Amino acid sequence: MSQATDRRVPLLTQECTAAEALEAVGSSWHGLSAEDANERLVAHGRNELVRPRQASVVRRFLAQFTDLFAVMLIVAAGITSVAYLLSDPPDIGSLQLAIAILAVVLLNAVIGFMQEYMAERTAEALQAMVPHRARVIRDGERAEVPAAELVPGDLVVVEAGDAVSADCRVVEAHELTVNNMALTGESAPVRRDADPVAASIARLEARDLVWMGTTVTAGTGKAVVVATGRNTEFGRIYQLTAGAATDVSPLRRQVALMARRVAAAAFALGVLLFAVRLLAGGSLVETFVLALGVMVALVPEGLPATMSVALAIGVRRMAKRHALIKKLLAVETLGSTTVICTDKTGTLTKAEMTVQVIWTDGRVRRVSGAGYEPKGEVEDPDSVRELLRVAALCCDARLLPPAGRQGWRVLGDTTEGALLVVAAKAGLDVQAEQQNAARVGELPFDSARKLMTTLHTTDGRTWAHVKGAPQELLARCTHIRDAAGISTLDDQKRRAVLAANDEMAGSALRVLAVAVREVGSARADHDEAEHGLTLLGLVGMLDPPRPEVVAAVQACREAGIRIVMTTGDYALTAEAIARKVGIIPRGAVPRTITGVELDQTDDATLHTALVENPYLLFARVKPEHKMRVVSAFKDLGEIVAVTGDGANDAPALKRADIGVAMGESGTDVAREASVMVLLDDSFASIAAAVELGRSVYQNIRKFLIYLFSHNIGELMPILAATAVGFPLVPLSAVQVLAIDLGSDVLPALALGTEPPEPGVMKTPPRDPRKPLFSIDLVRRMLFLGSIQAVVVTAVFFWHISKAGIPFDAFTSDNPVYREALTMTQAGIVVCQFFNGFAVRSDRLSVFRIGLLSNRPLLAAQAIGLAIMCAISYLPPLQAVFNTAPLSVADWGLLFALGSLVLVADEIRKAVHRRKEVLT
Repeated sequence: MSQATDRRVPLLTQECTAAEALEAVGSSWHGLSAEDANERLVAHGRNELVRPRQASVVRRFLAQFTDLFAVMLIVAAGITSVAYLLSDPPDIGSLQLAIAILAVVLLNAVIGFMQEYMAERTAEALQAMVPHRARVIRDGERAEVPAAELVPGDLVVVEAGDAVSADCRVVEAHELTVNNMALTGESAPVRRDADPVAASIARLEARDLVWMGTTVTAGTGKAVVVATGRNTEFGRIYQLTAGAATDVSPLRRQVALMARRVAAAAFALGVLLFAVRLLAGGSLVETFVLALGVMVALVPEGLPATMSVALAIGVRRMAKRHALIKKLLAVETLGSTTVICTDKTGTLTKAEMTVQVIWTDGRVRRVSGAGYEPKGEVEDPDSVRELLRVAALCCDARLLPPAGRQGWRVLGDTTEGALLVVAAKAGLDVQAEQQNAARVGELPFDSARKLMTTLHTTDGRTWAHVKGAPQELLARCTHIRDAAGISTLDDQKRRAVLAANDEMAGSALRVLAVAVREVGSARADHDEAEHGLTLLGLVGMLDPPRPEVVAAVQACREAGIRIVMTTGDYALTAEAIARKVGIIPRGAVPRTITGVELDQTDDATLHTALVENPYLLFARVKPEHKMRVVSAFKDLGEIVAVTGDGANDAPALKRADIGVAMGESGTDVAREASVMVLLDDSFASIAAAVELGRSVYQNIRKFLIYLFSHNIGELMPILAATAVGFPLVPLSAVQVLAIDLGSDVLPALALGTEPPEPGVMKTPPRDPRKPLFSIDLVRRMLFLGSIQAVVVTAVFFWHISKAGIPFDAFTSDNPVYREALTMTQAGIVVCQFFNGFAVRSDRLSVFRIGLLSNRPLLAAQAIGLAIMCAISYLPPLQAVFNTAPLSVADWGLLFALGSLVLVADEIRKAVHRRKEVLT
């Protein structure tokens, strides 16, 4: 902790006033100057928690050799080396096999290490895309700065939903409460205020202090920063815990378990084959090498790294589509999402509010202009000027003029920004009005009241300015201002107000009511400030739907995903937007459930409503209502994605299978609770992420089929040779390893880069309970593997039979045997070449998706063929693999037979497509 901070924190916990606290840290109610802030940033450093020192690169690389498959292969290499040393004369083939096995282990270690390293770099880069900003007062103006640039003395503005970014002393509070669970373990919100506390109070219990890592649950306030970065209380704890290991995702565990079972089966089969051949009279060393070749043929050495790369590719692709995935679990789950519970404002709409109409004294005034540029006209501005003055003063947002490449924009709530813009259009000088009517108190907005109230003094009198949801505010009004002045708000006038509200809401306008009353003092509570109000009128603003959302909604509907709007907006406004974007089709009659109705509905009735009503809208709901809807859908077995932006949305985001937070407008608390962050806040990004999630799962299936199907082709010739009594192996262990290196790993990685297949969003969501190694996957693996097995087994024995020599006359240096051995290895490589094209789609013809469209796959297959050619033609490699050069006719035969893999699978796909058409 710096010396300055060490000296100041104890002072701030003693009995000092807010003004004294500001003075103690060299700040003021105007905040720091930009120059002073920069100097302090240099002196104190960035407000960041530096990760503890990690293990060295060497140790992390060596950790790759502790994997189960690596250990198995290292042990096999060791045993093979011992066999080489004990054989008399020494069998050079055993030594070559040991070296080849160690080469495979080394290659897998390099791939695994590079994948983890790249994943870390990717995660750091993606995290940088999520905005972590703080609102401060600098040079007397409210501004936003990166949270990492906060310095001691900064005057920070906090409100509900913010994560506190530094240790601070509260100097102003309005109904301010925080959640200190990150530090104390207690989740109950605790009140904070600016009053001095006794020096004897424990620091974490001092009500005038807020801490980095905690969250604001309600209210607003200002606090001066007293410690940043590792000098904070949270920073001290972080240094002890930041090195904790992360969990492995369920899919990776499932694949690892599957691979271990395959490895166990390979070991058992190798032992059985070893016993059979040994009892049949085979030599110990040769029989062992044969059994080892069988085990190596079945062990999926590169599977974990291949799967990790596929998931990492999916995460990067989603980031390019504005969806930041924080956990790999989200990638896996996205493909099976069945229900999306979405907000309206900002997600389906642009969150660019523009006031269109103003209703007062029974008449509608039109407003021209669009966006946040205060350019346009208000019809009859004198008649609405008082309404707009009150509304503008009841705002925390700021309207920012163009700067650099940015045009007019709003710092704060977009609804309040629209009110400031329309006030300027009506000729009001908002800054002058704020000076003439100083704010002396505030009752912040919350989802229960749906109101916000500010208290202002003018000429010695205090007024409450209130804005909020029309129905809630109207219930608190007793009078109305019209052309004749102020009159009693009777039932007839109430009906007129509600009719005007419904007409605007039915046109997809968001409606706010504005009211005012005089109060006794600046300390007026809710009961005094928000009852007995005088209604000034209604403001209708348009938040147009995002143009890309219509297509995204249609795509989700075709994918069998149900979309349910859950919004705090008025029911008619919600329905109008839902119809515009296609959530409610033309002619469909939706069922709308309000928050009040939800409170009166038991769980059984709610479950029935969810099942029986395909087009549901939840309007005027609170965050706790959203949590209940999500829970009800999950109780019905649905896989639910839910969007949220507020602090109170955190429980629903955590409860959902996929919690989706807003990256631009969302609170820090919502982003922390979610597993996916929309960097552009758009619903279209959710649809894109679902599509990519399905694609990732498909790609994992593709390379599983690719990896395991050719194992059958490697195993069958060896088993056939044992069954017919052929004394030599049709495929050596060294050749198996060469195939795994040259024709397995790189093409499998390339299959992980496959883009989403056409029609991936036209199929129902997958059942998450369905195992990855499902019956249909095993059936397809056996189908493709059997063809490869028949091809390579037939090629080997056809070549052997051409020589007309009895089986027991063959030796390892026989030219015919060496050619047949080469034909077997090349046959598997060629079959895998065509297999790579075949597995690119379960149903679609590869010629439709583009035979040459996956360039990484073409490159990987070309490398595999090149390696095979080198093994066949280069004398040094011929000596290692006991191979011989193949003729052009041999290659022609292999490609003709190998193409049967692709031809057979194309026929299978055509049959399936025809059945789908007929059904």
